[in-house]
Amino acid sequence: MRVHTFKRAVVALALALPGAAIASVVAAPAAHADGCYTWNRTLYQGRSGSDVRQLQLRIAGWAGNNDIVELDGRFGPKTAAAVRRFQSAYGLEVDGIAGSQTYGKLYQIQDDNCTPRHFSWSEMDEGCGGSGWTGGPLSSGQTRQNALETMWKLEALRKSLGDKPLIVTSGFRSRTCNNQVGGASDSQHLYGNAADLVSRDRSLCQVARQARNHGFSGIIGPGVSGHNSHVHVDSRRENNQDRSANRTYWAAPDCGIPAGYR
Repeated sequence: MRVHTFKRAVVALALALPGAAIASVVAAPAAHADGCYTWNRTLYQGRSGSDVRQLQLRIAGWAGNNDIVELDGRFGPKTAAAVRRFQSAYGLEVDGIAGSQTYGKLYQIQDDNCTPRHFSWSEMDEGCGGSGWTGGPLSSGQTRQNALETMWKLEALRKSLGDKPLIVTSGFRSRTCNNQVGGASDSQHLYGNAADLVSRDRSLCQVARQARNHGFSGIIGPGVSGHNSHVHVDSRRENNQDRSANRTYWAAPDCGIPAGYR
């Protein structure tokens, strides 16, 4: 675990009403995240903006079974449901409203560079030893953004597996790297959307089964040639820049996950 520093301010106002019943603008939460991002207002269904998108990025891993949270900046039912799952997982009041308690927990589990506490930029750029996010089909900035979303999904998956370490054996790959390891010609690894995982504390099948609940539209694991030593997860359904259809594909036959589109 890396050292994480943050500062938090106590707020006196607590929300008691569901988002649909809020009729007036609520005072901005007074918590701050050093070096990363600070929300300045409470968010609930019907709100929109870049702050909603920042929230969606961090709770994308709480999408629910075979679902995703679109990073569209609109706080709709899916975002509210993901917030509730996040709140439940961390022992917060479950109301689907992002206020001071929800932000405080998000600040607590992220580092100053906006990555979640248990994952890092370096491990996501390790397909062949690191390439600085270049050499793929996207700009380095776009690739890094995809990798950041992947890390937040991994953080949620890790939490649901009992906060036991997940090890990324391959993240972003440049085209050169992808060719070296024999990856698919349009692999999601090229876009920063994918990670290959192992765990010392959980079986590969436990990882693959649980990944179905955390926003991963691509899961390939035991029972598929070349994937008996790790679990591959990705976000192919959200990728509008590859050559694949925006569909969910899971295949881990040895884990009771038959190969096919969902």
